[in-house]
Amino acid sequence: MERFPFVFDICYPEIKPSRVDNHITRTLSSMQNQFLDLQAFDEMLLAEDILLYEVYEIKRPEIEGELLSGFSIVHPGKVGKEYFMTKGHFHTVLETAEIYFCLKGQGYMVMENPEGDCAVEELKPNRVLYVPPRWAHRSINTGSQEDLATFFVYPANAGHNYGTIEVQGFRKLVVDNGNGPEIVDNPRWLAPGARK
Repeated sequence: MERFPFVFDICYPEIKPSRVDNHITRTLSSMQNQFLDLQAFDEMLLAEDILLYEVYEIKRPEIEGELLSGFSIVHPGKVGKEYFMTKGHFHTVLETAEIYFCLKGQGYMVMENPEGDCAVEELKPNRVLYVPPRWAHRSINTGSQEDLATFFVYPANAGHNYGTIEVQGFRKLVVDNGNGPEIVDNPRWLAPGARK
């Protein structure tokens, strides 16, 4: 039986796994229409296509019974008042869950199901977050200088559906109100009845 151990080096300023099969990078340009302040987005993009987050995956066959794992790093920063975040996704196989373990940093996980129910949970070191089946999820880094790093595990056959979130958005946003993070309604969110 094959075993694939790996170790996290979580010493600041870098977190590195001992094994990486796939390194995904997401820059500002990959987040078109995901941030509320479109003018701030366009101005930032003109200046530089900055790196927002990275995903390091330990791959396994994408079949039922296997688990995929790895970790994501959301870098600090804001577009307008909105904190840097991941694209967010449903799983293609909607009835699959995911587990996140926060290694470093601070932030939130925004979650939403197809009916429009939403939840926002805090991410901080040593906190484990269970994302139930049928819930889309997005990580948001509310730290001003430190990366938000999380370890994740999900069924290997789950897949990723980014398109739904790109169209409808999440019901809630996390913004800097001048005194820290605040959870607010997303005025561009499409309710289930308004979606095509």
